[in-house]
Amino acid sequence: MDPILKIENVSKTYTGHKALDDVSMEVPRGSIYGLLGPNGAGKTTLIRVVNHMTIPDCGKVWFENHEITSDDIYQIGYMPEERGLYKKMKVGEQAVFFARMRGMARFEAIDKLRQWFDRLGIIEWWDKKVEDLSKGMAQKVQFIATVVHEPKLLIFDEPFSGFDPINQNLLKEEILGLRDRGATVIFSTHNMESVEEICDDITLINKSHNILSGPVEEIRRKAGGNTFQVIYSGDRDQFISSLTGKATLIGDSEGLIGGYTQQKIHIADDSDIRPVIGALNENVNLRSFQEIIPSMNDIFIRAVNGTL
Repeated sequence: MDPILKIENVSKTYTGHKALDDVSMEVPRGSIYGLLGPNGAGKTTLIRVVNHMTIPDCGKVWFENHEITSDDIYQIGYMPEERGLYKKMKVGEQAVFFARMRGMARFEAIDKLRQWFDRLGIIEWWDKKVEDLSKGMAQKVQFIATVVHEPKLLIFDEPFSGFDPINQNLLKEEILGLRDRGATVIFSTHNMESVEEICDDITLINKSHNILSGPVEEIRRKAGGNTFQVIYSGDRDQFISSLTGKATLIGDSEGLIGGYTQQKIHIADDSDIRPVIGALNENVNLRSFQEIIPSMNDIFIRAVNGTL
């Protein structure tokens, strides 16, 4: 299946600072795509390029198999990290204003907005002023304004900031629901736990470069590097002899309750995994053999520090 968004060799420089340097990535259709990176890495600039708010110095952006144009923006919903609500307007009027900007007829906008307001538990705020909203409620309004016109591509910049855990979970469920109903979602975040929970694929940008892209589970598994945690009881020498020529010890062993020992090992060749398990079963009492998959937070830190 063709990607809904394709970025080819995009570069952008601002007054001597290279914000993006030959960045390429592809966003699979119907996926939730994490755009990651430390502050100042170039994520916001890339989002602005996709939204036609900034023109790149070189490179191309393709949307739905054609080079992106200003008309395509009606098929994109964007919620920036800096919330842009007009404080003196009534909440409902503000939401209708944004929906009309995205091409919706007034009566259709009011009907769909009221459905979303009710869904997110803020319908009673429709006729109140924006300045009376809490940060979390204002964020819900902006989220609704971003999705109400049912765009094909949704872009959220730090969508979970300002939310308590209950509302974070509510928003995650809504994002998953949008994907399941056919939308493609890109979100820029520092919340690695959220990346593991809902992202299908990611791109990690650091110092203006794309340094890592791919499916989340594949990246985590590769970063693990065939490292396993073994829990066993029995003779230590027998345990070590079971690994000879096929696996190496990592760090020191750790004694556990019940006479068990925990040991990390590395198996370089995938074809040796089953033989190692078989040898351990013959020589010691094997309680557990589990691959260690690093967290996205660990991978993020290692990638940015150049140790991945």
